[in-house]
Amino acid sequence: MYQFKQCPFCAKVRAKLDQLGLQYKMINVSHDRSDSLRKELVKNSSVATVPVLKMSWKGKETYLGESEAIINYLAENY
Repeated sequence: MYQFKQCPFCAKVRAKLDQLGLQYKMINVSHDRSDSLRKELVKNSSVATVPVLKMSWKGKETYLGESEAIINYLAENY
């Protein structure tokens, strides 16, 4: 999960991941929108904010942004 350390929306997603017992890796992202990682996240998730959850399934990577969308996805699929 790509996040800012002090992001309340990221904390909500972490809480849901923890509640479901899912393993995840946290990657802290720069606040600088010109940072290469931030640009990559926008390209892959179509959102310019965090959190962004990167999921791998059968060799395919999917990026999902927006905390409520991530929480809803997790609730429906896990």
